[in-house]
Amino acid sequence: MSRKGTGYIFILLFFLNVLNLNAQTIQKEKHSLTVVLKIIETRYNISFSYADATIQNKKATIPDENLSLDDVLYVLKKETKLDFELLDNRFVAIKINKPLSLQNNIQRLDEVIITNYLTTGITKLNDGIITIKPETFGILPGLIEPDVLQTIQSLPGVLSIDETVSNINIRGGTHDQNLLLWDGIKMYQSGHFFGLISAFNPYTTKQVNVSKNGTPAKYGDGISSIIDMQMPNKIDNKFKAGGGFNLINADVFAKIPLTQNTELQISTRRSVTDLIVTPTYDLYKKRVFQDSDLTNFNRNDNAIDKNEAFYFYDITAKFLYDITKKDKIRLQFLNVNNKLNYEEQANINDRNEALNSKLSQQNLALGFSYTRDWNSKLSTTAQVNVSNYDLDATNFDIINNQRLIQENKVIDGSAKLDINYKHNSLLKLNGGYQFIEVGICNLEDVNNPIFRSYIRDVVRSHSLYAEAAFLSNNAKTNIKFGNRTNYFPKFNMVLNEPRLSLSQRFFNYFRFEILGELKSQTTAQIIDLQNDFLGIENRRWVLSNNNKEVITINGKNIQPVPILKSKQTSIGVHYNKNKLLVSAEGYLKKVDGITTRSQGFQNQYQFVNSVGSYKIKGIDFLVNKQFNTIFSTWLSYSYSKNNYTFPDLNSGISFPNNTDIRHALALSGIYTYNDIKLALGLNWHSGKPTTLPDYANDDPNDNTIAYALPNANNLNDYFRADCSATYSLDVTDTATAIVGLSVWNIFNRKNIINTYYTLDADKNVIPIENISLGITPNVSVRVNF
Repeated sequence: MSRKGTGYIFILLFFLNVLNLNAQTIQKEKHSLTVVLKIIETRYNISFSYADATIQNKKATIPDENLSLDDVLYVLKKETKLDFELLDNRFVAIKINKPLSLQNNIQRLDEVIITNYLTTGITKLNDGIITIKPETFGILPGLIEPDVLQTIQSLPGVLSIDETVSNINIRGGTHDQNLLLWDGIKMYQSGHFFGLISAFNPYTTKQVNVSKNGTPAKYGDGISSIIDMQMPNKIDNKFKAGGGFNLINADVFAKIPLTQNTELQISTRRSVTDLIVTPTYDLYKKRVFQDSDLTNFNRNDNAIDKNEAFYFYDITAKFLYDITKKDKIRLQFLNVNNKLNYEEQANINDRNEALNSKLSQQNLALGFSYTRDWNSKLSTTAQVNVSNYDLDATNFDIINNQRLIQENKVIDGSAKLDINYKHNSLLKLNGGYQFIEVGICNLEDVNNPIFRSYIRDVVRSHSLYAEAAFLSNNAKTNIKFGNRTNYFPKFNMVLNEPRLSLSQRFFNYFRFEILGELKSQTTAQIIDLQNDFLGIENRRWVLSNNNKEVITINGKNIQPVPILKSKQTSIGVHYNKNKLLVSAEGYLKKVDGITTRSQGFQNQYQFVNSVGSYKIKGIDFLVNKQFNTIFSTWLSYSYSKNNYTFPDLNSGISFPNNTDIRHALALSGIYTYNDIKLALGLNWHSGKPTTLPDYANDDPNDNTIAYALPNANNLNDYFRADCSATYSLDVTDTATAIVGLSVWNIFNRKNIINTYYTLDADKNVIPIENISLGITPNVSVRVNF
């Protein structure tokens, strides 16, 4: 990018800051209570704790600066009819005013140590978990809608080396090492448009909890992270609905009270790509289908033409039934679907022939839970879930008269009993039992030459977990420690997984944090061939067999897939005062049991089967400053060193991981004034490791490529600038319209996100480059009731 272009961005960021200085004339107007609370937090160095529904649609004036804190809380109480309780000299709980008879049971809310982490709707809790609430989400550069899996990529230590939500790398891990939960159900598909859009509708998602370390003991799997997406779980007898569209899809949702104690939540979203072709769709199509069967053919051979038809949809539903005040039943349903069909036409021997290839990807989820509140201290939840993932492809090679069928199916069933005991507001206990059965099958069927392979595996596990959480009376110390014990009957193996989260506040504005965990998982994604499943979704799920080398059973070679095991620890220091956050967190993580097939090698190790590990150490640094809720800016930087160790490869010498992004930097600014929100951001990171051909030792008579040292070089640095803007207006007393515009990759930077090499017909080495999205605009219009 030119210096002139960079200068424009910094000028715009400066202009946004100047606008902030001219926004002081609005003090006596009534504003959203959320805005007023932020100003008071900055002015008096306090923190408010509240449920979003409590302050929804509430407005107040900005109090005079000469008032004491007690006077301010008194004024707010009169204006909003809410109760403001000063828990200590720093924390204020906001509750709905209730009759005296209902106010006897006052509980301390979980402490939010950092509000508006990057933007509104993102907070960080004192146990290290980051919470995202799409309902109150502000705006981020390049996003005009609260896409869950795109949003978390703004967090330090989280990125996607290929710009997709189906390949999110958290602290050096691969995407399959993230546990994605939708209302407690494990999901095996995360994206629409084969990874460019999140598969989960943000407008029916109440809260998303992201844990990179120190994970609560109730969670198994997910050795890199937990991404826990939760739908609303309380009946409030309020109707809510909305709908909208952008240049890729349209959606509607509704929260419908059926009776006083029942509620139905429904939503549906569908692409418009098969109905109307938009410029955004063309750009997405070019990005996702490059280097796939839809583009990898020579038009000079038999004049092949390919016409594709693609669409996606998702449907969610949740039924809530409060049998009594103490007994609650919940039913959940989710269907995520991607479908692609393309017709291959060719003139062979003066005869026109046409064959239809197709790809289908679906994740169906069903859940049932029953919660019983035995008393004010003890509650239990019994939950039964089923997740069914299905990836099917039929690929016709019209030139070679070949048909290939590939299937990857997962059935994940689980039963869980969770027990919560609140001794008081300072001590909480959590424990339970979970049974999981996962069955995965893989089919490959070729007609010419005739070949068929069908592999099916099942793994069952029994888990017991227990955890205690202690919060000191002055809210300065928070300790959470627990253990999860997993038993795998198939392997006669017991694994203990201790978890620790320690947070200590000192000097009022500093917080020291220690997190640690041991985790394991029995599922992984592998790549057999880069052109599997039409080259679009070439990763397939497999189950651990706990083998560490190839074994032969009934004449078949069984490839090793060990149980993945991880160890991680981190130490962090956070400073938070006057809306200035400075955060630094160093971490060390090691993962054992990875296989070369799960790492996506495209060099000399592409067809090698070996078991090894990776070790990553790094630091995440963040500076975030907010100015009177009008302007917010942040700078994040991550440094990490991520190396593989495979005893059988590279003479056992460690070499860079495929996801070893040594340096990553992000600079963003957000300007909010009344109903207008603007965001501008820069993203830069060092290039992905790559392996170059060794031309000096290349044998022209050999059908293989000679390579230099693995991952000894890097692609060019990645750079991208994004912007977005939204404007909301009241259409009626109960309806609000929101119009949004975003531009991804403003300067149309050509970022090479992957390079590999192949041989042409004359055995010449040819480089193949995968290019990121170019400049991509999008427009959205929504109406919420």
